[in-house]
Amino acid sequence: MSNVCDVTGAKPSFGNAVSHSHRRTRRRWSPNVQRRRYRLADGATIRLNVSTTGIKIIDRDGIDSVVARLRAKGARI
Repeated sequence: MSNVCDVTGAKPSFGNAVSHSHRRTRRRWSPNVQRRRYRLADGATIRLNVSTTGIKIIDRDGIDSVVARLRAKGARI
């Protein structure tokens, strides 16, 4: 599954894990991306990869306005 949020564009970030002896090894922080199914006002069903922040945005603004915003940016949904 893709680790990129369709709504916010959140993707993994990278950095160093620093041990007690101060050795550094590379690590990554993955966003909490979940595959969710939403029903639009016209009855169509879409599936989105959304992070938890994206879910909160959809709850706040509504799925129809979020999808309209994504389509205006040129995303294929």
